Amino acid sequence: MSWKLTETYDSPQGQVRWASFGDGPPVVLLHGTPFSSYVWRDVAAGLATRHRVYVWDMPGYGLSEKRAGQDVSLAAQQEVFTGLLEHWGLRSPAVVAHDFGGAVSLRTALLDGVRYERFVLVDAVSLRPWGSNFFRLVHDNADVFEALPPQLHEALVRRYIATAAHRELPSPTLDALTEPWLGETGQPAFYRQIAQADERHTQEVEDRYGDLDCPVLIAWGREDSWLPAERGTRLAQQIPGARLELIDDAGHLVQEDAPARLTGLLADFLAH
Repeated sequence: MSWKLTETYDSPQGQVRWASFGDGPPVVLLHGTPFSSYVWRDVAAGLATRHRVYVWDMPGYGLSEKRAGQDVSLAAQQEVFTGLLEHWGLRSPAVVAHDFGGAVSLRTALLDGVRYERFVLVDAVSLRPWGSNFFRLVHDNADVFEALPPQLHEALVRRYIATAAHRELPSPTLDALTEPWLGETGQPAFYRQIAQADERHTQEVEDRYGDLDCPVLIAWGREDSWLPAERGTRLAQQIPGARLELIDDAGHLVQEDAPARLTGLLADFLAH
């Protein structure tokens, strides 16, 4: 499936590529790491029958700008997201955020005071500790990994992304998720975003999750090996009134493992 982000936004951290489609109340989808908005393609198509859907690639990811010295930290992405919502003229959209995007959207709500109509956190980076053993290894040795020969780097990235899903990813999907991290620009960008991941950026807001004042749905792949489902249970306990839904036979990449079930769950929640 072709996935094109035809619009641009010049953020403080580089040019952001984005797109919107459909008609109805606005809903914004945030991707995680090391992914891009491509993971939302099927869900976005389903939601666009009743919503105006906004998708974007964070700076340093997907089709958006990647450059040496770029700040792609959670705090930087928070600043970009807040500015992007202003650019779109969205005052109180519904927000659906996966993985790293969860932390970005939580910070935007709690630190920048941005209101959401409804809020969905999907296998979200939110509670410490987070990051797989591999993620931590690369985080502590990013310079070493960045020097890998391109063929070894590609094999590493492909295998790493594959472990996020509970089912085997089709080759075209794995190709599309891997491609942004290849070449002279992509390879250093992959290690840059891991090196800049810092748990203090969730620590700064963890004790404020109870302040969220909109309806919250927490969706989690029951077979998530990156962020185990008990994290979703813990997160739901910290947000009064939050609804928790565990999705069977789905891993961290719920969008790929169970797109129809996730779309139905989101459509139902966003409609009420």
